[in-house]
Amino acid sequence: MGNKPGRPKNQTARREALVDAAGRAIAERGLEGLRIKDIAAEAGMSAGSVLYYYPEMDELVLEVHRGAVERYLAARQRAVDGATGAAARLRALVGSGLPGGSGDAVHGLLFELHRRADRSSGHATLMASLFAREVTLYATVLEVGSAVGEFTLTEPVTDLARNLVALEDGYGLHIVSRNAELTPDVARRLLLGYARTVTGCPEL
Repeated sequence: MGNKPGRPKNQTARREALVDAAGRAIAERGLEGLRIKDIAAEAGMSAGSVLYYYPEMDELVLEVHRGAVERYLAARQRAVDGATGAAARLRALVGSGLPGGSGDAVHGLLFELHRRADRSSGHATLMASLFAREVTLYATVLEVGSAVGEFTLTEPVTDLARNLVALEDGYGLHIVSRNAELTPDVARRLLLGYARTVTGCPEL
């Protein structure tokens, strides 16, 4: 009886460890050919332990996707919260949305997991939710900037926010795909150039 209160915590910790391990395995090997033994090796567990906690691989991969989305969004929110002034907040948001390079683990994992969206409603929902929440981040910064007079928006705020997220995604895909002509610095410059045009803010 005395051991029972600790068991749920232990199981939660093991599940979290498996999700982390699966994320590393996906980032290193991709989804194609991902095997239970790869995840077990990353987690330092047996294949049987992996199957005990996640009998279905799809369920585990969905949890990896969910966790990756939440961590990514939280990091973007922290970047915005750490800046003062509309222009600085928009620059911080742009900087937080681009991969650091072709080996960026977070973006590489997200792009890999997004590939499941056309075959899985769960992954499609996560991808759509990520896009919508990123749009909200941008829209909030743009609206505040407009309200305080730092920005003069050329289009409806939601349209501008959607375009910024879509540009990020497009540039990000080229960066993680090792397009030598589209480095993180070039992508950031292009995004900020678009942001200057649509906000009329020379500080960007």
